[in-house]
Amino acid sequence: MSLYDDAVLVLKAYGDGARRPDASAPAAGEPAGPEQSALRDDYLAHLAARPDGLWKACGAGHLTASALVVDPSAGRVLLTLHRKLNMWLQMGGHCEPGDASLEAAALREAAEESGVEGLTLLPGGPVRLDRHPIPPPCRQHFDVQYAALAPAGAVAAISEESIDLRWFAYGEVAGVADTSVVRLLDATRARLAA
Repeated sequence: MSLYDDAVLVLKAYGDGARRPDASAPAAGEPAGPEQSALRDDYLAHLAARPDGLWKACGAGHLTASALVVDPSAGRVLLTLHRKLNMWLQMGGHCEPGDASLEAAALREAAEESGVEGLTLLPGGPVRLDRHPIPPPCRQHFDVQYAALAPAGAVAAISEESIDLRWFAYGEVAGVADTSVVRLLDATRARLAA
């Protein structure tokens, strides 16, 4: 299966999951409300119109894969101070031709940027979707966001893509990161609690 085919299947499945019996929260893989459902539909329309919509060269925007690295045993999250954007963000970036799936791309990016060994993705597919503008020549990123579980006591190592790399307690994230990261953390914590 191609990466393009995988992306389409992942996005179609994001929202087709059944609700839990108590209907209190979305099941794994189900978008949290109409905003996420509409965003999923926008991602699928972008890919249908742009077969190159996974690649950085696509000037109309492209899919990216990211992962929020969490250590649930310590109630902490690892964020990178992005070199180009000078913002605290989750690990992530562009898909590469060798990526077999969006999950593989997200896990590769998380491992490369965090230096943490033994990361595993939280089951259930993407945790959230987030579309955001980026500087030219491209217009936007269609980010497919996962959560990566770090082993207890994981040690991070800064990469060349970061200015800094730091663990933050869950309660500290809102004070350093933008709302997209806060929403991703909230959705990750809800998935962990489910």
